[in-house]
Amino acid sequence: MNSHQTNSLFQQLGGMQAVDAAVNIFYSHVMNDERISHFFRWVDMETQSYKMKTFLAYALGAPINFTSRSLKDSHSHLVKAGLNDEHFNAVLENLTATLLELGVAEDLIEQVKEVAEGTREEILR
Repeated sequence: MNSHQTNSLFQQLGGMQAVDAAVNIFYSHVMNDERISHFFRWVDMETQSYKMKTFLAYALGAPINFTSRSLKDSHSHLVKAGLNDEHFNAVLENLTATLLELGVAEDLIEQVKEVAEGTREEILR
């Protein structure tokens, strides 16, 4: 393992075990958030959680190959259904709450939020 992988945000957060826990808690928050839960009404959450865990691990620097539709393509139906910056902000709030609940250090939370924020334009525009 090279030093980049050792020091990746993925590793600093605790690897796949931490990503699994975070995504499970995150979707619990999301499903209880009336601002955004309706976007998941007809979604198979087991499949969705798997996709999110894989994407998040990859986005945080896990040494894995990730191939999927673009973020724009995979969210276009949600944008057509009204997904906007307010909803994206709600997702970020739930992500932050999840990381705080897990006791993640503030500097790491800020780095995760930067990664997430980096997807806003591709998803919404």
